[in-house]
Amino acid sequence: MMEPQLGAMTMPGVGFFGLLLIGVLAGYVAEKAMKRNHGLLTNMLVGIAGSFVGGALAGVLDINYYGFAGNLIVAIAGAILILWLFGRSKR
Repeated sequence: MMEPQLGAMTMPGVGFFGLLLIGVLAGYVAEKAMKRNHGLLTNMLVGIAGSFVGGALAGVLDINYYGFAGNLIVAIAGAILILWLFGRSKR
């Protein structure tokens, strides 16, 4: 089976606007999980960056994920990892 062609700003099974929505949701969940207080734009940026970090980590661990729910879970995990690493570096 052939791998789907993805653009630079998309996720597997989700388009550009899905990427933004997942970014906002993942950033918000990560913000609450890590007991931080950020704005909407920061949540979106952390969530989108988290989706790339989580996607890369899932690729290394050979974990397959598809669709909105799969991308959201991976993005939340990546965003939490980013916030955790950022918090460790500030000490």
